[in-house]
Amino acid sequence: MKLRFERDNLVSVRDVHVEKLVIAGWAGRDPEAVEKHIAELELLGVKRPPKVPVFYFASSSRVTTADKIEVLGAQTSGEVECVLLKSEGEFWIGIGSDHTDRDLETSDVPQSKQICDKPVASTFWSIDDVIGRWDSLKLQSYIVEEGRRTLYQDSTVAHLLRPQTLIDLFAKIGDFTDNMMMFCGTASVIGEIRPSNTFEFVLEDPVSGRRIASRYDVSELPVDA
Repeated sequence: MKLRFERDNLVSVRDVHVEKLVIAGWAGRDPEAVEKHIAELELLGVKRPPKVPVFYFASSSRVTTADKIEVLGAQTSGEVECVLLKSEGEFWIGIGSDHTDRDLETSDVPQSKQICDKPVASTFWSIDDVIGRWDSLKLQSYIVEEGRRTLYQDSTVAHLLRPQTLIDLFAKIGDFTDNMMMFCGTASVIGEIRPSNTFEFVLEDPVSGRRIASRYDVSELPVDA
């Protein structure tokens, strides 16, 4: 896929072939908040993770910059996440959506991640440019309900584990190799988790005024022919 890399005022565009995809789950900094969220999802039938954070592997072919994805059934939804990419030996930060099958999630979390495409924006920032003000970075997502654009998630990344912490924890099970991409955890939704035929996701740096934004449409494939 063709990606845009921004460092200071310099911009480069190059083709990147993602070779490994990892999704960090339960990646919050506050253990009490993580435990509360686990308990809430247990009530919905989602199994307790064996440890936190947990790293789910998914097919790298699921990563896409397309503006449309196809899913099975009506119970899927997106969630905005920072995306960490290692390319040509350097780390870059972008934004993506860990689109997930919510029905399947109650019985098999790894499969619920694998079954859906993972849309990402095509722009990535050098992590060196923003790491000094990391906690001020803002995540937002929007869905469309009854024809209206609705704020769905709105949070800074301060409640999530920092990139270096995730890199260090992942090092216990494998190397963060070149052309690897990691989804770094999400923000709570406003209201209930719910599907939408359109999902918009945003990463904003309030200090510099820069933002990365993308959106995609969701097409439901028929479950029965």
